[in-house]
Amino acid sequence: MKLQGKSALVTGAGSGIGKAIALLFAAEGAKLLLAGPTQERERAVARQIEDRGGLASFIVMDASVEAQVQAAIAAAVEAYGRLDIVVNNGGVAGLVPWDRAIAVDLSGVYYGCLHALQVMRQQSGGVIINMASTAGLVGTKLPEITGGLGYGYTAAKHGIIGLTRQFALDGAPHGIRVNCLCPGWVDTPLIEVVKRPLHDWLVKSTPLGRLAQPEEIARAALFLASDDSSYMTGAPLTVDGGWTAR
Repeated sequence: MKLQGKSALVTGAGSGIGKAIALLFAAEGAKLLLAGPTQERERAVARQIEDRGGLASFIVMDASVEAQVQAAIAAAVEAYGRLDIVVNNGGVAGLVPWDRAIAVDLSGVYYGCLHALQVMRQQSGGVIINMASTAGLVGTKLPEITGGLGYGYTAAKHGIIGLTRQFALDGAPHGIRVNCLCPGWVDTPLIEVVKRPLHDWLVKSTPLGRLAQPEEIARAALFLASDDSSYMTGAPLTVDGGWTAR
């Protein structure tokens, strides 16, 4: 088990990529605190982990509220004695208002990094994984039927890559690694509004010819969380089926 004895906080853990990460980390021996805006979904994932013999708890958290992010990090430390891994995955997608996209997708990651770094400095080590996107590497032009991804989402995801690099420099002297994932199109509830009218276009536009499954992104997160990536920090890891290679 690659995460045996480790404790981890995963935000946005109630569905999609966050749920897949939580389940995989638990299977690899991690103790989990699941955070998200809805109690029901996070509780259901925690029960699923416990039914499989793992250890998990949950907390309600709005990523756009700094005090709630800080409280979630403190809760993980209180529950497990330390915090080895933080996955800043919670976010919104699509045509949400600019202020909301920046508050959740960018400020939420900033709060998660800031307060996790403070805890991890005291214990001389840890791993932070931020969820960016291919929308943080390139602009994305979609057919007009969708209305696009929205400027706030694209700006926030670009900003996450910058935050990742800056926090990586701050964390390195303390044995803290900070990286981010840049998934392409993943078959999750977050992209339903795009997927329904554009499924064929998305598949044809992706060189590997399909959408990713959440479990495939989770395996990349496991790589970043484990010692397999011990010499990586400040890096965006692209998992996009070739989308950005076009």
